[in-house]
Amino acid sequence: MAAVFLVTLYEYSPLFYIAVVFTCFIVTTGLVLGWFGWDVPVILRNSEETQFKTRVFKKQMRQVKNPFGLEIANPSSASISTGITLTTDCLEDSLLTCYWGCSVQKLYEALQKHVYCFRISTPQALEDALYSEYLHREQYFIKKDSKEEIYCQLPKDTNIEDFGTVPRSRYPLVALLTLADEDDREIYDIISMVSVIHIPDKTYKLSCRILCQYLLPTQGQFHDLKQLYMSANNNATPPSNSSPDGESTDRSLLEKAGLSESDVEPPEESSKDCVVCQNGTVNWVLLPCRHTCLCDGCVRYFQRCPMCRQFVQESFALRSQKEQDKDKLKTL
Repeated sequence: MAAVFLVTLYEYSPLFYIAVVFTCFIVTTGLVLGWFGWDVPVILRNSEETQFKTRVFKKQMRQVKNPFGLEIANPSSASISTGITLTTDCLEDSLLTCYWGCSVQKLYEALQKHVYCFRISTPQALEDALYSEYLHREQYFIKKDSKEEIYCQLPKDTNIEDFGTVPRSRYPLVALLTLADEDDREIYDIISMVSVIHIPDKTYKLSCRILCQYLLPTQGQFHDLKQLYMSANNNATPPSNSSPDGESTDRSLLEKAGLSESDVEPPEESSKDCVVCQNGTVNWVLLPCRHTCLCDGCVRYFQRCPMCRQFVQESFALRSQKEQDKDKLKTL
């Protein structure tokens, strides 16, 4: 149809035909070069100009204080037969309740009940949600800021040497941290923390580690606590004590369980310098990859993470501008 129209127009008036073609050329050139201010996605547009105009959504974050801290002391010596040592660091007096052989299905049903039914703010609330689907229970009182080590072990009369082959129906250990004083639950947004811990046994000898941690706020959600991947200099990498044979064994066990190495959190390495300018302080977390590698000045120039090249969907700042100004005043 367009060709027929142009031929007819040329036969009618060659000069008018030339004027129409020239006008179309000028309009098309203007659209391509952006003369009219319209964002036309064409290949001829300057790539740098496109980067400046494309904005990555900055996620609005709300800062909350987590009163609970839990780590594994000497994970290499932990096992089902010898037990495990946990190190706690709590801002208030708390209760540590350990559930050995907790049902996987009942645990996640309990987390859903925290969202839709009742709040899991006490050990009794979790036990009601679990319907006592665990093999053994231990409870310890944790003093405020004590950072004490708690030794947990299955009683010998249980005669449990392993929890079967993977996929398993029970977690070796689930640790629940709750606030001991009821008045403290009105102060903090986080009222409890659930930690799922793997402990090696005769069947599954993957090294001891925390598989996941869930923070349970008063509003009725639960959040999976994730580690941030900080940028690191080559000379800041800590020496590894693990042997190649041990690494290959862990890798094969992870594959057997249906996990990849990316599913397991690597040791955190930190550096204060931006990976791009090597001058500004790292302050921005990129999502969903969770790499923390850019400063305030460089973050606006990137649509892809400079470390893994994944597209950045959202980002948020670790510290606000006011907090950074306060730190500068302290150093002066």
